[in-house]
Amino acid sequence: MTRLTARRRHLVIAAGGLIAIAGVISGTVAVATEGSGSSRGEETIAQGPTPAPDKAPGKSPDGKGGTPTPPTTPGAPATPTSNAGRVSPEIVHEAETGGKVVALTIDDGPDPKWTPKVLELLKKSGIKATFCMIGPQAKARPDLVKQVIADGHRLCDHSVDHNTAMDKRSEDYQKQQILGAKKMIEDAAGGGPAGTIPYYRAPGGAFTPYSRHLAADNGMRPLGWDVDTRDWQRPGVDRIMENIKRELPNGPIILFHDGGGDRSQSVEALARCIDWLKGEGYGFGFPKV
Repeated sequence: MTRLTARRRHLVIAAGGLIAIAGVISGTVAVATEGSGSSRGEETIAQGPTPAPDKAPGKSPDGKGGTPTPPTTPGAPATPTSNAGRVSPEIVHEAETGGKVVALTIDDGPDPKWTPKVLELLKKSGIKATFCMIGPQAKARPDLVKQVIADGHRLCDHSVDHNTAMDKRSEDYQKQQILGAKKMIEDAAGGGPAGTIPYYRAPGGAFTPYSRHLAADNGMRPLGWDVDTRDWQRPGVDRIMENIKRELPNGPIILFHDGGGDRSQSVEALARCIDWLKGEGYGFGFPKV
């Protein structure tokens, strides 16, 4: 009996030693794992979603070039309007149709002097374009908004105040700028399916994840551009054409202006651009919704 008790005592001691050793090993492994950053919790943080940047990688602040990165966290929900639909919040840099096609976009109007000249040129050329309108401009010129629609062109919301720093402002401010302009343009259009607004273009490309989701929730695809003609700088028609030819490999969406000042160079350059593009075998269409 004494012999058995001693043996059991040795077994208990041995077992206790093994448990102690295992505890030391386990503690060492735990410390090593925590320090390496490979625990389950840290893997979740490292591999989980990260907030999307205000502008997609590879883009300049104007929202052109590169492949947009969709935001992973939607902004505050907006109340959809009658023309809301399943629209992507990604900034579009594609034409609706494939192949050798460009999409002309005309910003900052409507303007009582220059928009009619642009409309006349487009009608003469048999080409449709997208007009990115500033809300108060549309409100002041409902006749031109209706003419744009009657000629078969598309509308785009370009904000109320054309604030190129609106990505630095609050979500409430962005909402007022986007939905306020949308209402003004729709009212000027007179309602009906033809007066829907399928796009939103942030002034200067100042998109945010919130503004993109807000626009998409209200049926407007965020609209970027690939070719900045820089016609708004009035550098001369020849320089505008150089800009177009240099940047056209970036993608199909071309940016012109019909508002914001003297657009005589813009109109002349648009005419030359259309002739050149036709000569190069390009077709014309709308941006993808």
